[in-house]
Amino acid sequence: MLQQVTIKTQDKTTLKPLLVSAITNEKKMVRFGLERTQQRLREFEQEFGMTSAEFLQRLLAAEIEETIAFTDWRMEIGMLSLLESQYQALQDVQLD
Repeated sequence: MLQQVTIKTQDKTTLKPLLVSAITNEKKMVRFGLERTQQRLREFEQEFGMTSAEFLQRLLAAEIEETIAFTDWRMEIGMLSLLESQYQALQDVQLD
């Protein structure tokens, strides 16, 4: 569903490039966060010999016990989801 945000200004020609720049920079930062999170997930998967999806399924089914490392892994999975949604929102921005 398309959402709209209204920004009112007296100087559109100055503000629009600033907004474009801010969005571009934020996309770069979120992309960097995505890459770091994906790398961290690969490290967990290699260390524990299972995919993140398998880990989450086994954890939720109480087949494995929560440890500090598993809490960190679970939080990285949640961070990946958040960053992906933020990146997609930034990708979909249309400035008129």
